[in-house]
Amino acid sequence: MPITRPAASITLDGFELRVLHIPLVAPFTTSFGTETMREVIIVRVLTPDGDGWGEIVTQDAPLYSSEYTQGAWDVARRFLIPALLDAHTLAPEQVAPMLEPFVGHRMAKAGLELAVLDAALRTQDRPLGEYLGATVDRVPSGVSVGIQRDPAALVDTVAAYLDEGYVRIKIKIKPGRDVAETAAVRDAFGTIPLQVDANSAYTLADADTLAELDRFDLLLIEQPLQEDDLVDHATLATRLRTPICLDESIVSAKAARDAIALGAASIINIKAGRVGGYLEALRIHDLCRDAGLPVWCGGMLETGLGRAANAALAALPGFTLPGDVSASSRFYERDIVTEPAVLDGGHIAVPTGPGLGVEIDPVALDDFTVERVEVRR
Repeated sequence: MPITRPAASITLDGFELRVLHIPLVAPFTTSFGTETMREVIIVRVLTPDGDGWGEIVTQDAPLYSSEYTQGAWDVARRFLIPALLDAHTLAPEQVAPMLEPFVGHRMAKAGLELAVLDAALRTQDRPLGEYLGATVDRVPSGVSVGIQRDPAALVDTVAAYLDEGYVRIKIKIKPGRDVAETAAVRDAFGTIPLQVDANSAYTLADADTLAELDRFDLLLIEQPLQEDDLVDHATLATRLRTPICLDESIVSAKAARDAIALGAASIINIKAGRVGGYLEALRIHDLCRDAGLPVWCGGMLETGLGRAANAALAALPGFTLPGDVSASSRFYERDIVTEPAVLDGGHIAVPTGPGLGVEIDPVALDDFTVERVEVRR
């Protein structure tokens, strides 16, 4: 479902970048480390007709991906923003082609594109969901649960999230912290929708261990092998009954097409930051829908800005599995938007206001800012 009505062109006066440090409500542990504070870059595009906001979802260290905060800060300031400012006037659909000469740095590009998209849609009084092709006004909310102290602690944590109303549970796993944890959750909560996420922690040599997870009737196992192991994922898929979902491996529509052709995945997690922006995410959605593959919207511990955009994306018709679009309170006691996402009947509402449909809380933004720069024409 390609964009039927392009967004407006806007005139660029400059960009503001801020690095924020936002405390998490609890440590979040995955196979690649533990976070207690979210470091994120917030983008503000400055135009004569009003500003737009975006979020660069890198982390402080290159552990989940090769991108990280200071690298994104540098490439955005030195290369990406000047290239956009040289155009002076542009539409959001032009951002990705203009930045294509710069290899990689998809998260940085996605954050800049989102800010331009927000500003452009605000001038047209159009919500992001309507622009992308959303077909529902709220999306089912799943929650991602980090690795806990032991299986008993995991059960307690999951119980609390189920009490809050989350409709799907995802637990993080890694070698040595997988079968027992999954068994504990399944035994405690019966037939709840459950999936596991390995964040690339295994190799094909671990196939027998991963096959043990088949008995738990999981929705999927997410990214068991390394991101460039498409062939090994295809081999692993022949040895498991549990559907394989790819995350880190899917960096573009082409990567999704290759994974489908190889039989490396039967489900795909779409993260707009990871693939270079919401327009590329839309292309992946369309590709998977045409191929009959379900998709769901992953998360990167976004602030209220990225969370609003993810809700709009997850409202597209191909998103048939609950995603990680959780309430803001899942990660933050205090968000940087005036109306943080809240859980209502197991769902998150798709914002209906212009652009991202949320407004910045300037006091919170300033309180969390540790670095700020403006780049102007």
